[in-house]
Amino acid sequence: MDMTRIIDLKKTVYELVQEHPELVEIMAELGFASITNPAMLKTAGRIMTLPKGAAMKGKDLEEIKAALTSKGFTVIS
Repeated sequence: MDMTRIIDLKKTVYELVQEHPELVEIMAELGFASITNPAMLKTAGRIMTLPKGAAMKGKDLEEIKAALTSKGFTVIS
């Protein structure tokens, strides 16, 4: 398991993007366009987790996990 490509669902979106800057583009592709706005990332991103964001946007968390896995990430909760 590549420890550098871990997405911990307990971490905030902000923390995850700090660890994996490429996540911004992936998340935007998945329908989270506001993540590309640095102000949104610094504010909402500091309290938002992927599961919370998925619920807010009506996205299927399993689909998001599958998409991240397909991009080479290991998703843990």
